[in-house]
Amino acid sequence: MQDIRGSLRRQSLLVALVCVVGDASLFVLRGPLGEAGWRAWVVLLGGVAVNAALAGAARYSGWVALAHAVLFAGAPLLLCTCQGYVTGDNAGILIAGYRAGAWLRPRPAVLALGALLAGVTAGCLEGGGKTASDWRLIAINVGVSALLPWLVGRYTTARRAYIADLEREADERRQHEEEAVRRAVLEERTTIARDLHDVISHHVSAIGVHAGAARLSLPEGVEPARKSLGAVESASRSAMADLRRLLDLLHADPHAEQPGLDNLDELVETVRAAGLPTRLTLRGEPRELPGSLDVALYRIAQEALTNALRHGQGPVEVELNHGRTEVVLTVTNGLRADRTAAGEHAHRGLAGIRRRVTLFGGQVSYGETGGRWQLRTTFPVEST
Repeated sequence: MQDIRGSLRRQSLLVALVCVVGDASLFVLRGPLGEAGWRAWVVLLGGVAVNAALAGAARYSGWVALAHAVLFAGAPLLLCTCQGYVTGDNAGILIAGYRAGAWLRPRPAVLALGALLAGVTAGCLEGGGKTASDWRLIAINVGVSALLPWLVGRYTTARRAYIADLEREADERRQHEEEAVRRAVLEERTTIARDLHDVISHHVSAIGVHAGAARLSLPEGVEPARKSLGAVESASRSAMADLRRLLDLLHADPHAEQPGLDNLDELVETVRAAGLPTRLTLRGEPRELPGSLDVALYRIAQEALTNALRHGQGPVEVELNHGRTEVVLTVTNGLRADRTAAGEHAHRGLAGIRRRVTLFGGQVSYGETGGRWQLRTTFPVEST
């Protein structure tokens, strides 16, 4: 805003300077300076003064227009016995008319127009010659010097107001559209959250309860089954925790806590409890990562360990390496001898990992290496 005001101020000064130089030069070259004496100097200095006033504030535009009208009407009275150019504000009166039409409210603008019309008419009549004796020439001079600049100013103001109304309407329409989209998304998120809460969470809770009941009712000597049921309980509890976090997100809770690298130990323990030997290795000096990247790394590790549970075998190696300019997450697991082609879920999981990595400008590679399956993701970070 300050830059715009400064630019307008400089432009006003430039317009006033051009009017001062143009009118003064024309009066010196064509006016009766030598013939009229002090009266010519009064007209010249008066023209300089009223033209310099064009650089003033917009609220004084009416008074500036009145001053120009008085000079235009008074100059011929002072120089009535002289020949040649007898007007000291020929260019300035045009700018004064424009400013009065563009910058004043309707009532002051009309009063300023009346003053300009009267001043130009009086100047034409007092100047004598052919113009004073022909009403058509007087009308043309009045129209060109007073009415036309004022009309251009009013048109400019009206057009500016019209454009502002269009911009305001477009802005309001955009806000309404954004609000409609926001409401639609919120309603959809609420519907999804309700379904998750009423259906999915109910079934996951039931799985955990039945697994616990079955484990407690087992007789002695069936430790493998007891261990498997315990893993089912642990997995169901982890699933419920993830569901609660998703519900917090869907309900747009800004304080919903998302799992990150600090929860990586818990994730590994859950996989171990499910019967898959897993080891976590941390290398480098841990640093504070952006929250979104922290969550993305956790989700990638979670998806990789889930795939290892479903399609691979132990041991599983999870390595997180904090380098100076990058963070590398590597998950390696064994391959089952009776493995089949990866199912649709595995493909969706790998596609989700690729999207997360691409979002942060990282790199991902995965596949068989040395009889084992390895997933490696690299994320660039700022060095410190």
